[in-house]
Amino acid sequence: MRTNFDFTPYRRSTVGFDRLFDLLENATKFDAVDNYPPFDLERVGDDQYRITLAVAGFSKDELDLHVKEGVLTVSGRKADDKDGERQILHRGIGQRAFERRFQLADFVQVRGADLRDGLLIVDLVREVPEAMRPRRIEIGGNVHQIDAQPRKQGKIGQSDESRSAA
Repeated sequence: MRTNFDFTPYRRSTVGFDRLFDLLENATKFDAVDNYPPFDLERVGDDQYRITLAVAGFSKDELDLHVKEGVLTVSGRKADDKDGERQILHRGIGQRAFERRFQLADFVQVRGADLRDGLLIVDLVREVPEAMRPRRIEIGGNVHQIDAQPRKQGKIGQSDESRSAA
């Protein structure tokens, strides 16, 4: 039995994690889990990942991969047997249409896909832009004075000399 977790207390005490909580709440809403086609998800390196889907019987033309708004969608649809030459006595190889979605984290991009031995291999990499990476701030003498101009008090348009004369 699945119970829903309430993230409200965490939402009140955190800043900037709204998207994460939304993803977690939406992930628990899907009750009907389809396990077809089976897949493996592995970490290949520090910022590299690989998804391997078992798509035996599907050709490259029958598979479709696309990324939209941070969601990788892999779908497959078998072409109809137009020849009619084959007479199937038993169908044990899965040929049903499928659609599998993967929510990608920020800065994760698809690097490539390959179909080998009935396995669809999708390589992913996480590339954080240089501006978003943490950087070390050196402590030194390169301080720019922000408040270099003297503060003027008094009436607008009255200079320091006219205030001192008054």
